[in-house]
Amino acid sequence: MIFIFLSIAVILFSILAVVSKDLLLSVIIMAVVSMTLTLLFLLLQAPDIAITEAAINAGLTTLIYVIAIKKTGRHEE
Repeated sequence: MIFIFLSIAVILFSILAVVSKDLLLSVIIMAVVSMTLTLLFLLLQAPDIAITEAAINAGLTTLIYVIAIKKTGRHEE
């Protein structure tokens, strides 16, 4: 049951991130998607992949995107 809920959440948040006009909001939503995927990997008993997903995608990639957005511009024209 929780697996289905998390899978639906990943799909809905991914669509929301693509549709959003605010780039910073999209990056934050993608970080939420990464953390949800981390939970899914833990449910699938793949802790090594879950740790990598949390550290790289939710942490480092989000930080790099936020820095790039701060240096360029926040809103799409």
